[in-house]
Amino acid sequence: MKQKRLPALVAASLAFAAVPAFAQSAGDWTVGIGVHQVDPTSDNGALAGGTLPLSIDSDAKPSVTFEYFVRDNLGIEVLGALPFKHEIAVKGVGKVGETKHLPPTFTLQYHFNSAGKVSPLLGIGLNYTTFFSEDTTGALAGTDLELEDSWGLAAHAGLDFKVSDRGALRVDVRWADIDTRVKVDGASLGTANIDPLVYGVAYVHNF
Repeated sequence: MKQKRLPALVAASLAFAAVPAFAQSAGDWTVGIGVHQVDPTSDNGALAGGTLPLSIDSDAKPSVTFEYFVRDNLGIEVLGALPFKHEIAVKGVGKVGETKHLPPTFTLQYHFNSAGKVSPLLGIGLNYTTFFSEDTTGALAGTDLELEDSWGLAAHAGLDFKVSDRGALRVDVRWADIDTRVKVDGASLGTANIDPLVYGVAYVHNF
């Protein structure tokens, strides 16, 4: 009797061990809840013909991702977050304004080693950033500041650390090409190059 049970137990054990391998199959989808920090590059460009070098600070906000797997290990992800808020300064002058923005990002990404405890991912996609609630202060106080919306390429790399058959802790970094034309009282002053690195940590659940 024991010999008859042994093959069945082995088969059941193998099936259980293989569960993570099917966690990212075609037709599956995931939801991730976490926090991401938008960290603009150190060189944010300059206005007024290069005479006013810009500096834009960082901000972190809660974020959410949705990913649908069109093929095994290959998914389409959208990233959303609460509005990020950034101070805008001119080097040597100080803070001149602030703005909020939403940067929804769509990415086609591939997950490697999805059956393992650690699963890397790489992706490339498109970022759309819309700016709003622009305010001015300091040298620009009383003027009307406008930042135009931006379209640009985006890249994504991350690691998923499996914590259960359906859950993983993800750490990732993203890059987005975000350039916005800056207008003050309707006059164009140049382009701000934000081009941030976006660092994040999230819990990702597979359905």
